[in-house]
Amino acid sequence: MAICFDEMNGIPGVHGDPRMPYQGIADWIAAQPLDQLRRKREDAEGLFRRTGITFAVYGDPSSAERLIPFDIIPRVIAANEWRRLSAGIEQRVRALNAFMYDIYHRQEILKAGRIPEELIINNSAFVPEMMGVTPPLGIYSHIIGIDIVRTGENDFYVLEDNTRTPSGVSYMLENRETMMQLFPELFAKNRVAPVDTYPENLLKTLVSVAPSNLDSDPVIAVLTPGQYNSAYYEHSFLADQMGTELVEAHDLIVLDGFVKMKTTQGLRRVDVIYRRVDDDYLDPLVFRPDSLLGVPGLFDVYRSGRVTIVNAPGAGIADDKAIYSYISEIIQFYMGEPAILKNVPTFNCRKPGDLAYVLENIEELVVKEVHGSGGYGMLVGPAATKAEHELFRAKLKARPDNYIAQPTLALSTCPTLVDAGLAPRHLDLRPFVLIGDQVRLTPGGLTRVALKEGSLVVNSSQGGGTKDTWILQD
Repeated sequence: MAICFDEMNGIPGVHGDPRMPYQGIADWIAAQPLDQLRRKREDAEGLFRRTGITFAVYGDPSSAERLIPFDIIPRVIAANEWRRLSAGIEQRVRALNAFMYDIYHRQEILKAGRIPEELIINNSAFVPEMMGVTPPLGIYSHIIGIDIVRTGENDFYVLEDNTRTPSGVSYMLENRETMMQLFPELFAKNRVAPVDTYPENLLKTLVSVAPSNLDSDPVIAVLTPGQYNSAYYEHSFLADQMGTELVEAHDLIVLDGFVKMKTTQGLRRVDVIYRRVDDDYLDPLVFRPDSLLGVPGLFDVYRSGRVTIVNAPGAGIADDKAIYSYISEIIQFYMGEPAILKNVPTFNCRKPGDLAYVLENIEELVVKEVHGSGGYGMLVGPAATKAEHELFRAKLKARPDNYIAQPTLALSTCPTLVDAGLAPRHLDLRPFVLIGDQVRLTPGGLTRVALKEGSLVVNSSQGGGTKDTWILQD
């Protein structure tokens, strides 16, 4: 088994005392009886139940709604580490938006031969109807979640870019609220950067990209697929926190060239739609004609500049996993400088040489669908059976363009309260960044933790949980 970097204790056998960012937490843990920690965990679960923080697992008939497990041992990141991550994240989101603008306009990066043209044109995430459409401020993806993993003291890697409709920010906020209620003494002793400004900053971002020439403050609505969506709690939570309307498709209508919302006082114009509905379902007149989740005529109003959709249709072209393997070239092309944050080395199975390597070494690799999410449709080679290896070999041969593969990283661990006591568990981090008139990055993000011993899959749908993420201030 690979030796993993533990974020509190460092490398086993190398570090003695807890690492500097964790010294206060380590002293606190040492002073806590295990039974007391377990009671606090039960208190946290009670708070989550009373608040109604749940998520749905598609295809699970036994439990439509469940609590996401929450671990009370925080994940701590030093101020200097966060400054480096912040610089890399800002560079990345600016480059991703420049890439999207280019792809839907002159396509200079394709003409320069930096990315294969067929990787864009034949990509299901590419929306041809967006060609020539320029959203306000030239921003396509206003809300981005960057998944980051750590393998050593100074080794951070971006695992994935989420530029479509990233979720999880409500858990980040509620995790902090819960920790502050349960452990106020910890916050009194540690200078932890706040995260509660996220809804305010989200609202500022949405306002900044409203259509121009409005004669009043923009009207903003959060468009949800409805209460059966896995992230419905988050949709209603954010609408409530921002003081905006939460709407479904039947609440909106296109009339006289504008999107209007049905209210008890009559129809009201909507200027910005923060949509949590996938591209294919946004407008049945343009995309899927059978969609009941979208608004007929919405796309024409958007294309005319009379409403802003956040994130823009077609933004998914920037988080396609095959595109991910070209991110270093994308950053260099648009920013004129090397990437600050490294990608995980990636084998693009559409390339014959990469495919041959993956087929030969599948037992050691993680194989992912290029449009997969939530931990579905992937193979963790070292943890899979021979039958599963053969199944994925067949899938790769049949549709090599549908897969990428990466080495199995020794993800960092953090002490986590499990049934047997405190034990190391693997984790990742999803910082949430907003971009409109400026870049607004919340200090921290959602730490997801794999609660099963040895597991590298942190997704809540696959049994993962979450932790509060502390960014220490200087």
